[in-house]
Amino acid sequence: MSLEFCSKPLSSRSKFKPKGGHRCYLPKDHKGKCSEFPFLAHLVKYAPRVAKKIVRDSIMTTGAAWKSEDAGPNRIRRWAMLLPDAELLKLGINMSKLKPIIVSKLREKAAEYGACMSVAQKLAWLTYGIEGCEAPPDPIRQYLEALFGRIMPNTTTCLVCKKPISFALFHTAQRGKAEIETSHSNPRLHTTVNIGFAHRACNIAQGNKTLEEFYDWIAEILLRVGYTVTKPS
Repeated sequence: MSLEFCSKPLSSRSKFKPKGGHRCYLPKDHKGKCSEFPFLAHLVKYAPRVAKKIVRDSIMTTGAAWKSEDAGPNRIRRWAMLLPDAELLKLGINMSKLKPIIVSKLREKAAEYGACMSVAQKLAWLTYGIEGCEAPPDPIRQYLEALFGRIMPNTTTCLVCKKPISFALFHTAQRGKAEIETSHSNPRLHTTVNIGFAHRACNIAQGNKTLEEFYDWIAEILLRVGYTVTKPS
């Protein structure tokens, strides 16, 4: 299955506009008003916090949890990090004042607008496979299934530990932190094949390692303390 998008340019007040501008992601030749996130229309009403999380995690970097001149911008558009330092300075971001490690982390989060939108679509598709999530209306189901295949209820698992995820965890927070986070099998790649949801504890444990590096690290620890570990073929 495949799906062609309208792709009509949309107006935006953001100074961090992607190359070519924001676009309509309704199917080509649709009727009515254009929309950038039509695949989230049901979640916006049913679970608005989840819908906002999908948008935020898809298109924005994480940044720092505190405010200081050298901490770096918090929650900036990923595509802005593709711009050279001179262009970012015009937008009010002085990369030369940031610590090298902060610059490196921000640059790692860079992604084209189209990739960010594809990630948002994939996260929506995964959300409807989470245990306890309400089924999507047929138009949205057909839209997402045209992109990623059949939506299978109760099949979305933590990207790291592979245990099933409960939709209720989206609404559970400890110290202001959600229990479900967006995760990457490779933290340096923001793509549909590399994205998923993970328990917060699992995502923190993985850190900046790829999943393969993380599993190898865990295996080494288990071997040192006497466990028998067999690597899958």
